[in-house]
Amino acid sequence: MDKLKAMETFVAVAQRGSLAAAARAEGVVPAIIGRRLDALEEHLGVKLLVRTTRRLILTPEGSAFLEDCQRLLGELAQAEANISAGGHTVRGHLRITAPAGFGRQRVAPLVPLFRRQYPEVTVSLNLSDRVVDLVAEGYDCAVRVGDLPDSSLVSVRLADNRRLVVAAPDYLRRRGTPATPHELLQHDCLILSSEASQTRGWAFTLPAEHGRVVHIRPRGPLDCSDGQVLYEWCLAGLGLAWRSTWEVQADLDAGRLVSVLDDYAAPPNGIYAVFPSARHLPRRVRAWVDFLKAQYGQAGFWGRGNP
Repeated sequence: MDKLKAMETFVAVAQRGSLAAAARAEGVVPAIIGRRLDALEEHLGVKLLVRTTRRLILTPEGSAFLEDCQRLLGELAQAEANISAGGHTVRGHLRITAPAGFGRQRVAPLVPLFRRQYPEVTVSLNLSDRVVDLVAEGYDCAVRVGDLPDSSLVSVRLADNRRLVVAAPDYLRRRGTPATPHELLQHDCLILSSEASQTRGWAFTLPAEHGRVVHIRPRGPLDCSDGQVLYEWCLAGLGLAWRSTWEVQADLDAGRLVSVLDDYAAPPNGIYAVFPSARHLPRRVRAWVDFLKAQYGQAGFWGRGNP
């Protein structure tokens, strides 16, 4: 049995979700993929996958082995890259993920520029508001916005993420402008209903109380789990929204939106690059993180305001 090929096959099947998909990607018949998996399981003496007519399910042993295989194959690819051209060439396949809205605006447009700098790197970009398990799903790097939970992942802060309460001028003409955060309770507020976001409410500092941060849960007739929808409702004059400047800065610059309660704005949280380990970090990942940090640090990248 070719152990390396068997490991590569196992990872491909786990990532693609079926023997048929892995076989198509390699250009072989599914029976060959099945024989490799059978030989690998027999060699290890454990069941890695439970195969049904509808899907594949990793066993606990299979999940642990998948993580080890992904790490070993990644280190092997890096070793090969280090040998080639004295280790100075950045090459390989980069798998990255980012939140959908932020990714569309602030990640995807940068990928072509990154590839012009590093033409031997190919890129797969996944845009999803789901928190992707980088190790289990084989991603090299994630861009994440907001406070990070405690984890074993390594993070690099790329930029600040500043948040403001904004509204369309028409809404403020009709309903008036709140003077303090507590006056939001008398306004129509557009609420992000996603379980993973704004769970504590909107954050504000209280200058009169030495900058103490408080959280207020505003109310309103409209809520949505999609931030893009809230942004469009806000532009339409349907209420106040608490949004990041990366999303609304162009509208603030153009006068389509107005920020309120600026004196109470909470300290920024962060925009981060997150990856599984700093040890043996592939050159392609280091190049991507450095590239993002340089782009996000350029004057004017976020509009007239700072992120």
